[in-house]
Amino acid sequence: MHTPDANVSHSIPRFGQTARRDAWWVSPVITFICLSAFVIYTTWAAFQGEYYYHGSYLSPLYSPEIFGDSPHSLFGPKPGWWPGWLPFSPALLILWAPGLFRLTCYYYRGAYYKAFFLDPVSCSVSESKKQYTGERSFPLILQNIHRYFLFIALGFWLFLLQDVWQALWFIDPATGEKTFGIGVGTLVLAVNVVLLGGYAFGCHSLRHVIGGMLDHLSGSPVRFRAYQCVTCFNRRHMIWAWCSLFSVGFADIYVRMCAMGIWTDWKILL
Repeated sequence: MHTPDANVSHSIPRFGQTARRDAWWVSPVITFICLSAFVIYTTWAAFQGEYYYHGSYLSPLYSPEIFGDSPHSLFGPKPGWWPGWLPFSPALLILWAPGLFRLTCYYYRGAYYKAFFLDPVSCSVSESKKQYTGERSFPLILQNIHRYFLFIALGFWLFLLQDVWQALWFIDPATGEKTFGIGVGTLVLAVNVVLLGGYAFGCHSLRHVIGGMLDHLSGSPVRFRAYQCVTCFNRRHMIWAWCSLFSVGFADIYVRMCAMGIWTDWKILL
């Protein structure tokens, strides 16, 4: 009978120890830099409250503009109940929704858990924790609200789709009437909507909503096709997530630069 050697040491690997020879740390570092830059910029842009529209263009960081001074405002200027100590910006009323949608996204969770919290550090790289706790306790259990923010995000996407429609109409300086046209800004906003649509409609939670409570999807042809469509987007969910992140930031920069007079919005068709 074999008896284990009592002198054998079962030491716990130190943090970051790994047998991997590749540059496993590159991806988390790039993720950390990109997400940090996006959060810093959007926070700055949200508190600006200026240069967020240019003619028929409205920055996606400010859409829908519930209250504001631009022609795109749904309910007029700043409301009287707004606290005097808090700087007013239309973006502060709405950015919480798309922000929480991305924060609780299945893909982004894995990305910023590694990049910001080093939990897990990476595949086959030792962690500082001795036991995996997952998302079963507070506050990470709140990540389960993602499916609810999905529906809110889809509602915001419809507003952005309307913004693209509005961006197809320009005021004629000679007559003062609206005329159909396409500017570079129109294309920027349209590409952003396409990328955001690919990201939102490829959401893993949407697959559960469509396929839920059915033993066989083949019994419902409409839901089966919808499930296939969502699955198609979901296969490239990481790409949609990153491309839409950059497109939102660039769309705001484009509108801001045009509003400040730094960039000229060239008209392709007018």
